[in-house]
Amino acid sequence: MNIGVAIVEDDKEMREVLTKLVSNNEEMYYAGSFSSAEKFMTEFNSITADVVVMDIHLPGNSGIDAIRKMKPKHPETQYLMYTVFEDDDKIFDSLCAGATGYLLKNTPGPKIIESIKEIYAGGSPMSSQIARKVIQSFNNKSGTIHLPENFTTREAEILEHLSRGYRYKEIAGMLYISTETVRTHIRNIYQKLQVQSRTDALNKVYYKR
Repeated sequence: MNIGVAIVEDDKEMREVLTKLVSNNEEMYYAGSFSSAEKFMTEFNSITADVVVMDIHLPGNSGIDAIRKMKPKHPETQYLMYTVFEDDDKIFDSLCAGATGYLLKNTPGPKIIESIKEIYAGGSPMSSQIARKVIQSFNNKSGTIHLPENFTTREAEILEHLSRGYRYKEIAGMLYISTETVRTHIRNIYQKLQVQSRTDALNKVYYKR
């Protein structure tokens, strides 16, 4: 694993903290940091970034604006929001723009590193407060789901656990399988649904009446 990580954060001290976290991890390499969305978008093609840690509130274009513009051009790049905002509008605007993870700025360093690895591996890491808000939105939807005919019973079971906010390791424990097996099933789920994240998968199979 050698994950290229870029950082978009206007607060110099916070940017330096994140840069140090990434640089000191042997499974990652520091791809660059940017103090504005404009600088990030201008210089993106000159860096190699698998994961971008993105602040929302930036001078000029917001982090959400940057993702909305860049994600269609480089769909393989994963965006991890890192922000003080935990209101519903910011969360869902970020996810709809193409972010696949959402952490609050009170998240400890080791959890940030774990989340970067998780999002790179196909997961959708979220702070617990954020996950509850997302799951509550799905709980407001009807119990009607639409699954492809080629979905297996195990895949449907795992998707149900995902809808309840459980993490890969927790799902593995409940189903008595390995975390890697869970990841394999989730990759298959995403492929069958033609989505790239937990949020997109749940949006596709759950809907309001």
